[in-house]
Amino acid sequence: MWKARPEENNTMNTNAQQPAVNPVAATATTPNLNVPKDSKTQAYTDRADVGHIGKSVVIRGELTGNEDLYLDGEIEGNIDLRDHKLVIGPNGKIKATITARDIVLHGRVEGNIAAAERVELKKSCSLVGDVSTQRIVIEDGAFFKGAIDIKENPNRETRVEPKKSVSSGSGVSVSQPQAYSASSS
Repeated sequence: MWKARPEENNTMNTNAQQPAVNPVAATATTPNLNVPKDSKTQAYTDRADVGHIGKSVVIRGELTGNEDLYLDGEIEGNIDLRDHKLVIGPNGKIKATITARDIVLHGRVEGNIAAAERVELKKSCSLVGDVSTQRIVIEDGAFFKGAIDIKENPNRETRVEPKKSVSSGSGVSVSQPQAYSASSS
């Protein structure tokens, strides 16, 4: 009767315990995206409904789309994503007029930008141009040269409350209108 030696037994057990790995299946489940190491940007670019333009892509002309876009390449012309979000990555070099719902800048932009809702200038960004938006965030360290036009939110309600009666010590009653501003934020 044959008995395995103890060192042969350990070798056989470790080989038996390791599952077989299919290299094609392993690479299919882990996409290889060359994106910045910023976790917020990473989470944003991993979504399936976000277009991605890599840092080696150069576009001259007009860029339009009907989905959110992460742009890390070079664009010269116009960018129109009216109802969608645009994120310009740290390698992005843009010379364009930009129109989008939300704009987040990490890279360099030369040109005017208009956002229907929000513009966010990260500390690594450089923007030379005018901004038109409802809300803006400028991080410490961001470079910005231009003008800012804050648009009024059309959903924002300004209402006048009914007059309240205030009595003074002399028994005289004074009516004062009071204005309140309600925002949807």
